[in-house]
Amino acid sequence: MGHHHSHNHSHTHSDLKRRNLFISILLNILITVAQVIGGLLSGSLALLSDALHNFSDVISLIISYVANNLSKKKASFQKTFGYKRAEILAAFINAATLIVVAILLIIEAVKRFQNPQDIESNLVIWLSAVAILGNGFSVLLLKKDSETNMNMKSAYLHLLTDMMASVAVLIGGLLMKYYQLYWVDSLLTFIIALYLIWMGFDLLKNSTKVLMLFTPDTVPIKKIVNEINAFERIKNVHHVHVWQLNEDEIHLEAHIDFNEDITLSEFDDILHDIEDLVFNKYDINHVNIQPEFGKDDVKDVIVQD
Repeated sequence: MGHHHSHNHSHTHSDLKRRNLFISILLNILITVAQVIGGLLSGSLALLSDALHNFSDVISLIISYVANNLSKKKASFQKTFGYKRAEILAAFINAATLIVVAILLIIEAVKRFQNPQDIESNLVIWLSAVAILGNGFSVLLLKKDSETNMNMKSAYLHLLTDMMASVAVLIGGLLMKYYQLYWVDSLLTFIIALYLIWMGFDLLKNSTKVLMLFTPDTVPIKKIVNEINAFERIKNVHHVHVWQLNEDEIHLEAHIDFNEDITLSEFDDILHDIEDLVFNKYDINHVNIQPEFGKDDVKDVIVQD
């Protein structure tokens, strides 16, 4: 078994990531409470639906926060991989809820378009502005980590779309106050919901691929097999599995048939060369090779276990 461990995130960075998530949770709880009270006082369906969206953000952020903490737990005899998949699972759940929230927003937008109502626009304007500032700050906190981590991306997308929804509510409030154009709020909500579905589906697809142990798109199995087959003493590479465990680990497992009955130390040298090849070219950092000589088994590259 070979390993090329890549520690992309230091403990300090992990602590910062957790702190940023925690701050975002507190901000969104405050925004949700303010919008519920404001929505009830003003009679604004837009504010109440935005509060619902914000509440879904609180849930998604808590899921992301718990998953981030779980992923740091050590492996054990009962859990040999630890909780390394926790963040991928959180990304999957959050992506699914993104799509559900988007569908609810579309339904709400259609209803509101059909039945526009007079509301207290001043309260709507001020509370949506507060939500924009709060969510905007949270978006800035999570932006950097969202580029390298599916879990953080799911939380970031929830917050980004909620900030956009608040912008729609603000624009709607201003147009209602000065021009009585109540339908604009519904139109903007509908557009934001479509964007939410588009982004959510992409994240759902990517997290599903990881959970289903699909080969990462960046790993060309046929090319890797040909490159390993080119090693002088290797006769055949077969029974190959490549999967992504989490954001930081890609695993390669294979059987290798040798031309001769080599020693264990000779195998170690070849294994080291294989590890260097797949790590440097394809970012595969966990390699598990089963050496064989003259074994009568199926020599296909991909074998159904």
